[in-house]
Amino acid sequence: MISKQELKFVKSLSQKKFRDEHSMFIIEGEKLLHEAERSGATILKVYKRDEIGEDAMARISLLSSPSPVLAVIKMEENEGLVKPDEEKLHLVIDSVKDPGNLGTIIRIADWFSINNIYISSGSVEVYNPKCVQATMGAIFRVNVQYTNLKELIGGSIKKMPVYGTFLAAKSIYETQLERRGLIVLGSESDGISEEITSLIKTKITIPPYPPESTRGESLNVAVATAIVLAEFRRPFGA
Repeated sequence: MISKQELKFVKSLSQKKFRDEHSMFIIEGEKLLHEAERSGATILKVYKRDEIGEDAMARISLLSSPSPVLAVIKMEENEGLVKPDEEKLHLVIDSVKDPGNLGTIIRIADWFSINNIYISSGSVEVYNPKCVQATMGAIFRVNVQYTNLKELIGGSIKKMPVYGTFLAAKSIYETQLERRGLIVLGSESDGISEEITSLIKTKITIPPYPPESTRGESLNVAVATAIVLAEFRRPFGA
């Protein structure tokens, strides 16, 4: 059973202000719960449909088809910015607003062993329920940090390569890519902001086929992330 007060509290975690206030967020589904357990995340409470009933689960779930299980997770404490390792590859996300896209980017980063993602403060919150679900558990393995991107890139520019994705730039397939550095991706609507663009050393693009094609304005940012990371990893076999 679940009390009305408890039901109301869990439901409130669908809103950012209450997630921030209590430093908690929600995950749904057996896979995410398994990933949370495996990662050592602090699981505060688990609700099972068989125990609280279908009606109660439907009321606290944020999914159109509620999962059999929902859990409340404690947010990790912010221990300050972890500076980019100069010998590794990192993602930098500038003003991505869609939670599904950000969640998918985190999942893709995990697949390609990208351990750190740096995100602008104007981007969507990583604990947004749609973002959490889209990560498919990668949120527990990838270190996501919100920071001032101008300061981050400015402090790293002399130490490692800085790449950025643009519509008009040199093809990624004709660019010599290193196995380390920062890869900057912007939102689909606005791209990378001007102040960040000025800091990017190497501008790259994913060319359409055929090259003169005008079939679409741009690729989905999560799709672009997958293509870019695959190309960065391909020459090194990992």
